[in-house]
Amino acid sequence: MSNSMSSDVQNRLQWSLFSLRLGVFIVMIMWTLDKFFNPGHSTKIFEKFYGIAGSSDMVAYILGALQLILVLAFLMGFKKRFSYGIIFIMHAMSTFSSYNQYLDGFNNLLFFTAWPMLAACFALYLLREQDVKFTVK
Repeated sequence: MSNSMSSDVQNRLQWSLFSLRLGVFIVMIMWTLDKFFNPGHSTKIFEKFYGIAGSSDMVAYILGALQLILVLAFLMGFKKRFSYGIIFIMHAMSTFSSYNQYLDGFNNLLFFTAWPMLAACFALYLLREQDVKFTVK
């Protein structure tokens, strides 16, 4: 076998990366929409997990708008170094800021789903040049 990937392997890699990108997008778009439909929830999260108290609904709306632009750029594969990198950093911050939930793991099992998603974000960032299925050029 040569150094280059066979077209079959390359095709499977592209579909795999697309499915990871789509899966991460689904989670991120729901967190984004939450800022618009339930801004009070966002202000509680900012306070509990990030120590940012006193934010308003308007802050949630502004952050939601910025996050929407980023999440759509991520879905489209636009400016991958930036969009994939920021998504990875955002999710890493979210994952690590929840450390107290991991200490009481059996009462917070759903928090552990953040780890495979973090791995998916990391893989997408590392393999961003190979992630070309349904991306903008």
